[in-house]
Amino acid sequence: MFGLLSGRYVHVLPDFFAQKFGGHSLHLTMLITWDSIMHGTVVFLKHTGWLEGCGVITGLICVWLAARNHLLNWPFAIISVSIYIFICFRSKLYADMGLQFYFLLMNIYGWYFWLKKRNDGDKSMPVHQISNRDIRFSVLAVLAFTLIAGYLLKTHTDAKLPFMDSFCTGCSLVAQWLLARRVLQNWLIWVAVDILYTGVYLSRELYATAFMYLIYIGIAWMGYIQWKKSFLLQQENPEPTPETQ
Repeated sequence: MFGLLSGRYVHVLPDFFAQKFGGHSLHLTMLITWDSIMHGTVVFLKHTGWLEGCGVITGLICVWLAARNHLLNWPFAIISVSIYIFICFRSKLYADMGLQFYFLLMNIYGWYFWLKKRNDGDKSMPVHQISNRDIRFSVLAVLAFTLIAGYLLKTHTDAKLPFMDSFCTGCSLVAQWLLARRVLQNWLIWVAVDILYTGVYLSRELYATAFMYLIYIGIAWMGYIQWKKSFLLQQENPEPTPETQ
């Protein structure tokens, strides 16, 4: 799931902090938050290996850079995702490992897209409510992926938690699809997935990673609040259509 940090969180953090704080208050708040994150990370790293530590640190750096709307969040995301490909393989979380490859490609594309579009103006898209069709598709897709991937992992690999791992992966894919379509409820799925992933990584004794996912829960909730505000503003001030102009 981690790779979406640079993809999904970069859409919400700058706008959220810009509305909550201003000027020096924003800078101070971000420094305080970052110092708190790093202090907690150091404590956890005392009980984890250097590889997981590097994955956590580069992941948190990515969050901070994404909050500042900085282009360098993408290479840090690529580094962290690459590390977690190996960590998931070593921890026998094969479905999540496959998801990291998907995120790796997305981060490479995101870096390219930002390099290409960084001088363009703001081209934000409207936020939408989830439709009944989206709900039906999402439920069926997650159920099918969980059963098929879980069965294959259980019968053909030595995967730990094959069905839980597959369920989290399926939810992540659906949430990313809804995010790309600017559907508000994608953030609620991320909150639920991040809670589950926290438990999964705790069960695999990846404590620093579990701590990082606790942070993701808060960021996803901020994303939901920010997008909900944007959606309500859209309802109050709808953009004119060609017929009404």
